[in-house]
Amino acid sequence: MNKFGHLPTPPDGPFRFIALDVETASRAAGSICQIGLCFVSDTGTMQTYSVLVDPEDPFEAFNTELHGISAETVRDAATFPTVYAALFDRLNTHSLVQHSTFDEKVMTAACARYDLPMLTSHWTNSVKVARQAWPALKGAGGHGLANLKKHLGLSFHHHDAGEDARAAACVILKAEETTGVRLAHLKTNRQLNLPI
Repeated sequence: MNKFGHLPTPPDGPFRFIALDVETASRAAGSICQIGLCFVSDTGTMQTYSVLVDPEDPFEAFNTELHGISAETVRDAATFPTVYAALFDRLNTHSLVQHSTFDEKVMTAACARYDLPMLTSHWTNSVKVARQAWPALKGAGGHGLANLKKHLGLSFHHHDAGEDARAAACVILKAEETTGVRLAHLKTNRQLNLPI
């Protein structure tokens, strides 16, 4: 268990979708130092998991100030290829949610850096979903997680990957409540073809 009570290991699915968030050690796109996942069931139950990653890159002060993760924090953590291998099948067989497109870009950069297979999952950007559900927020703080936290009354610790993944999942579920429409492309077992 980490300090926010996230699961010590990822749960077994299937899930309706998985929200994903990453934190990075520096401006280098592939410098992932934490991956957070929120697993959402058909009934809306959420389970959150996060894992520290040794980025094999130096940490920049700005990033550490933002998320509190340093070289010391990840001293005993596994590197990205090890963590990714353990998560790949779960991620690649579910629809993924991210808040903005940052997380997909960083995951893609890390895969390229280590010459690993890219995820072929469908990614949903919860910022776009939030814009449709709450258009009045444009120009009134916007649709970033910090403003949505205030507007929607969400409770989470910003810039922890597991917490931000849970927040992105909450944005999707609350948007569906607000609009009265479930996002059709977020389905349990959307992709059944596991890679060989």
